[in-house]
Amino acid sequence: MKKLLKIFSMIIGAVIILLFIAFSYLQISYPSVPPAEELSLDYSQDRIERGAYLANHVAVCMDCHSARDFSYFSGPPTPGTLGRGGDRFDHSMGFPGVFYAKNITPAGISQYSDGELYRVITTGVTHDDRAMFPLMPYMYYGKMDTEDIYDIIAYIRSLDPIPSQIPDSEADFPVNLILKTIPQKAQPQTKPDPSDQVAYGAYLVNAAGCIECHTQVNEQGMILPDKAFAGGRDFLFPDGSKVTSSNITSDPETGIGNWTSEQFIDRFKQYSDSTFLKEKLKPGDFNTIMPWIMYSGMKEEDLQAIFSYLQTLPPQKNQIIRFTAASQTP
Repeated sequence: MKKLLKIFSMIIGAVIILLFIAFSYLQISYPSVPPAEELSLDYSQDRIERGAYLANHVAVCMDCHSARDFSYFSGPPTPGTLGRGGDRFDHSMGFPGVFYAKNITPAGISQYSDGELYRVITTGVTHDDRAMFPLMPYMYYGKMDTEDIYDIIAYIRSLDPIPSQIPDSEADFPVNLILKTIPQKAQPQTKPDPSDQVAYGAYLVNAAGCIECHTQVNEQGMILPDKAFAGGRDFLFPDGSKVTSSNITSDPETGIGNWTSEQFIDRFKQYSDSTFLKEKLKPGDFNTIMPWIMYSGMKEEDLQAIFSYLQTLPPQKNQIIRFTAASQTP
């Protein structure tokens, strides 16, 4: 009996040692991305204007990094909060932890060099080598043209500084360990010529991170690749209402396979009408986290390219109930 206890104790001890070694290796070796490059960007007006377009209407960085007012349709940014951060994403939304969007005005990024900003945007690794949860879609930004990322950096450097205290994000176990392994070296691509609408549309869809909201996720908050773009991801509002992302594959019955490009473009451009920002919503009114107001500022030729690409996606049949009011939510 004593011999068995001794063997059992040795096994337990070996397991503990192996776990300690594995944990130490994880802490030391990850996140595994190259150091930040030495960059000194030209903050020209052209670069700032292009960055403003990308950050507000394509990549919609300002969607998460501002205070959205969901008492209005689509939760437009509250005036005076552009870039301030503070948006909270937690368990009630299906996330494995509590995560906050950081302050990306000069008041929040003053400690970052241009190279460090490029690295955090494209790899998800902060200036002090912490890995971010991929709620920040750095895996998509890492595939963008470096010039587009430089433009975004120039733009956020130009924002009015807004001091704010943002809590640190905290991932649940074991996600807090797993997320260290997620960041990868950026793999930038050259922006396709807009004349190649499908290739350029694919580039814009990646930059906008459309796949993230329009794809179901697992319990760890990671998207299911075999369900890509078929919709069905649920998002809860504080009052208990639920909005579900739409199927944007080429399925003619449950997706957008029978849409015309004009219908697709008009779907976005209708929200450029300022009346959507004038009237507060009543309890039970339809609402969405889709930042329609921001996307409505996208150029028509860019929307056309996005539509051309989406039409090439394999059709997936997935009927969606877009909105369930709080009183109807089970």
